[in-house]
Amino acid sequence: MSGGLDSADFARIAADLHEAPDPERTLELVIEHACHAITCDRAGLVLSHKPGQLESAATTDAWVNKIDQLQGEHGEGPALWAMQHQATVLVDVIGVDPRWPQWAPAAADLGLRCVVSVRLFSGARTLGALNLYATQSGAFDEDDVAVAEIFARHASIAIATTGEEAGLRYAIDARHLVGLAQGMLMERHGLDADRAFAVLRRLSRDNNIKLRAVASQVITTGLLSKGS
Repeated sequence: MSGGLDSADFARIAADLHEAPDPERTLELVIEHACHAITCDRAGLVLSHKPGQLESAATTDAWVNKIDQLQGEHGEGPALWAMQHQATVLVDVIGVDPRWPQWAPAAADLGLRCVVSVRLFSGARTLGALNLYATQSGAFDEDDVAVAEIFARHASIAIATTGEEAGLRYAIDARHLVGLAQGMLMERHGLDADRAFAVLRRLSRDNNIKLRAVASQVITTGLLSKGS
């Protein structure tokens, strides 16, 4: 599924990541570029501030957020494994993998079939992991793994460069705001989680404002912008 990127493509990605105006946008761009580089629809980025603990920093949709959260809840999963073993994980059929007896069945029940998890690091310090997800078994191959590892190096540098603790904390807090706003939309407008998240992302793009700002508006006023 890899998109056949060459060195010039990676150079452009690296420049784009380094030119991001703030940590929040850096994390969003990591996810956007990852989906393009590996040609997948769903991806999540988790950060690790303490050994064995994960925080969801950026996702393509609410489904990914749930998959990532399950790893933290169960204390197991491909992202944690990739960080602990300092090795990339490729799993073709999630439901039969014996390494994660709690997470794997729960993730399979949500429709996950295939995953690539790549450790993000700076020197000896583990920053987190990039997770690429698919709902079809065998969706990724060794070429995808190779591209994901190259991409992860660029992403790691960008995150480490922009990632003072306060900046990354601000970005993660933004994710929490988005979750609150998503819940409000689900309750008030009868939307499911994916649809609520899609509405927030559309408002962000259509109005050229940060997802955090859209979420704050929903939380503060309980209202959506015109045209939503």
